[in-house]
Amino acid sequence: MNPINHYFQIILSFSKKHWKLLLVSFLGLMGIGILLLTLFLGGYFGPTYSDEEILSFQNDEASEVFSEDRVLLGKYFSENRTNAQFEDLPDYLIQALVATEDARYFEHEGVDSRSVLRVMVKSVLLGDKSSGGGSTITQQLAKNMFGRKDYGIFSMLINKSGEIKTAQQLERLYSKNEILALYLNTIPFGESIYGIETASQRFFNKKVNDLRIEEAAVLIGMLKANTYYNPRKYPEHALERRNVVLHQMMKYDYITKSQYDSLSKLPISLDYANKENNGIADYFLSRVKIKAQSIITEYNQKNGTHYDIEADGLKIHTTLNSQLQKYAIEAVERQLKEKQEALLQQYKMQKYKTELQQIIDRKFNQLNVENTVSKQEYFTWEGNKVDDLSVKDSIRNELLLLHAGYLAIHPQNGEVKAYVGGIDFQSHPYDQVMAKRQLASTFKPILYAVGLENGYYPCKYIKNELDENEEGWKPSNYSKTSGGMYSMAAALAKSLNIPTVRIYNKVPFDDLKELWDNLQFEEEIKDFPSTALGTTDASIWELSEAYASFANGGFYVQPSMITEIIAADGTVLYTAPKVPYSHRVMQESTAIQMTAMLQKVMNEGTGVGMRSRYGVTLPLAGKTGTSQNYGDAWFATYNPNLVIISRVGASTNQIHFSSGRNGSGSALALPITAYSLQKVQKDRQLKHWFIPFDATPSYLSNAMNCEDYKEGTDVEMFFKNIFKPKSKEEKQKRKELRKEKRQKRKEKRGI
Repeated sequence: MNPINHYFQIILSFSKKHWKLLLVSFLGLMGIGILLLTLFLGGYFGPTYSDEEILSFQNDEASEVFSEDRVLLGKYFSENRTNAQFEDLPDYLIQALVATEDARYFEHEGVDSRSVLRVMVKSVLLGDKSSGGGSTITQQLAKNMFGRKDYGIFSMLINKSGEIKTAQQLERLYSKNEILALYLNTIPFGESIYGIETASQRFFNKKVNDLRIEEAAVLIGMLKANTYYNPRKYPEHALERRNVVLHQMMKYDYITKSQYDSLSKLPISLDYANKENNGIADYFLSRVKIKAQSIITEYNQKNGTHYDIEADGLKIHTTLNSQLQKYAIEAVERQLKEKQEALLQQYKMQKYKTELQQIIDRKFNQLNVENTVSKQEYFTWEGNKVDDLSVKDSIRNELLLLHAGYLAIHPQNGEVKAYVGGIDFQSHPYDQVMAKRQLASTFKPILYAVGLENGYYPCKYIKNELDENEEGWKPSNYSKTSGGMYSMAAALAKSLNIPTVRIYNKVPFDDLKELWDNLQFEEEIKDFPSTALGTTDASIWELSEAYASFANGGFYVQPSMITEIIAADGTVLYTAPKVPYSHRVMQESTAIQMTAMLQKVMNEGTGVGMRSRYGVTLPLAGKTGTSQNYGDAWFATYNPNLVIISRVGASTNQIHFSSGRNGSGSALALPITAYSLQKVQKDRQLKHWFIPFDATPSYLSNAMNCEDYKEGTDVEMFFKNIFKPKSKEEKQKRKELRKEKRQKRKEKRGI
């Protein structure tokens, strides 16, 4: 029998009862389907939120940190997002979004029925994930706002249902424009960034309202798959997707065909600006965050608020000058590139190569690991590199790296103007500005200030030789010479050690300790003669406070970094006090005389290279410093409006240059400051900081009016002249000195 006829006979054999049962079953299934669809569309399957929850929703928004000249330095965030207002969004950005994501956006009320049916049939019933989500912009916003939960095999059905109901609430509670702004502020763009404003700044380094049409199309194109269409990682994918967006804009008459033809031929031109990695002030931002968090915590406790530095979009305004910061970074890089190569060459010599290997072996043995080889990334000035390195290779690389710190503060109010904490924050986050190392000769002005407070004066002559009966530790000068007597000012200018120790032995140690403590140094100073030469450890940060007191007339000023913190709604959470916390630490006359002596250092002494070699003519006082065996090189300089401290050294003072040609303060640290000031004195915006020093008051006008050197005391010279015959060379030298003195006297009289 024909099969068709067979089934037809079966159907005809159904009784009336069977037909009734079949009809009831069909109607029942249809009713259940309608009920399920109604419940689905009504949002009864998914989570629900009250109107209050929706209205009070806020995105986590990154807090932004700005320099004093309004440059964005970086952000603090749990989600990297900067919210934009609707009025900041260009029309063509909105048009690109609607044309690509939800063409009937302005017609529906949160749910597009045609898309819902497609989702029900293809995505839910048939499980075809490639058919698309079919969600409207409003539904996508609902998903972005509250996320999705896991309900097993029913996850899509339940989550979609909840999003439909939430979308309908959103349409009732917000205007279409407000929904668009909310949506564009919630969408993720990959690379841990959220929102159109942040994406615009990341990929095009501009605010969203400055985007061009083709740039807006790139960002809207990323919404489909933010990694696959990332224009930095996959430019060919992004270009293809951008042109799809432009085509959609043409399809819905937002742009003309000629515009499409022109724009679609343009290449993607990025100006990638990652403000969270390799910024110009990473070390500074790390310090600012600690301080800002303390300020916000105190504000919350006082006012019963709950501001969050990583979620509430605070605006943190700082004291840093972005231009000086750039000059400082460039100076550090320029100097360290050159000196790094010199250090590497030194340690290729057999003598130093052997010493280095011994240090590596000691470090390796302390780790108690095997010398395995693995791929490792390491820092170089040509960019980070990846290579197969053993543990000992890694130790060697780290040991031979030169590090540097650079800090500039305003001595009158303590504002930090430049802060370079190291060579690379990502690979070497240890902050060199806060690291403590031996101060070397940059300590001497602190001791000399105590001398001035105890009756010394710049023209007081100090013997440049040790007493014959002196026992124990004996200092020597850098030049290895001794003899004669130097004025206090000349001894400091030439950074002579023997006169410095003689001053140390004469002034009360308690007075030195009192000044040291008043200047807020943390390390305890010990009463040893070697202390005079700067064997105590201190940081760049601390030394800047000390030199600021010379520059401002004798006051301690605490460095500050934050001028204002403002909440997203405009509430001012913090304003820096106009007069910073300070107290007098030395007499004004002491500070004035120290400044005069330290100007002599720059013009005639160890800092003269700033003028002669680097051509920096700005008014400056300062001091170089070289620690034992050239382990660290320091340079401290200042003006009435700026104090700059720089220091260079390896991570351990066991690694160092072998001579002062490369390792002294004047050869290693001074050039960093010099390179930055070369640019400052050509910069009209910054040069005005470097005003001349105030004229010396009349009561101190002759404080520096003396010869640098004489052979002995007047009594000594008297007896020396009587009892010791002079050689021809000595007679000639004395004749020349007398001639020089006569000439100077004539010059003073105007002859």
